[in-house]
Amino acid sequence: MHITRGFTGRPRVADPGLPPGQYDAGDDWPVLSAEVTPELAAADWTFRVDGLVAEPRTWDWEAAHRLPPSAYEGAIHCVTSWSKFGVRFAGVSLDAFLDLVRPHESATHAVAYSHTGYTANLPLADLTGGRAWIAWEYDGQPLAPEHGGPARLLVPHLYFWKSTKWIGGLRILDHDEPGFWERNGYHERGNPWEEQRYSGD
Repeated sequence: MHITRGFTGRPRVADPGLPPGQYDAGDDWPVLSAEVTPELAAADWTFRVDGLVAEPRTWDWEAAHRLPPSAYEGAIHCVTSWSKFGVRFAGVSLDAFLDLVRPHESATHAVAYSHTGYTANLPLADLTGGRAWIAWEYDGQPLAPEHGGPARLLVPHLYFWKSTKWIGGLRILDHDEPGFWERNGYHERGNPWEEQRYSGD
């Protein structure tokens, strides 16, 4: 999938609750993916955190579900200009995973990668402090495969390409390492409120 600067979606609506350049998608949740949706069963899903951590670790579906549950209710924002309000995700706060692996003091960034090979880079500060989740439910139901199920990374305060579908793990680093869309012209961070869509924005 390739999205150009000319993609604007629906006409933009002025709303103080929307980040600049966004429109309210209402009940719609567009499906946008850089890769084909994989056939990944929950029983085959794993999540690993390694790199600059004291104890690299891998969780399977059951082990991840034994961690304290957490939820997010709010909005999500896509770089293609739609925003969706009143979303409800459930899973586990990423803090619960990171607390167990204990990132080194030198750690500053992470590369999130999917079971399909997709990657996205994120500052570690955007993944901690109750700002990110591993989510496997949406609106009380298992997360649909086309939206990243069985589990996806959820970083709702950034554009949604950072919320890696079919999440497979995090590599913790002491430097920034661009992911798939970042290597293809998208912004390194992707803050919707600063309209950080493309490199140089």
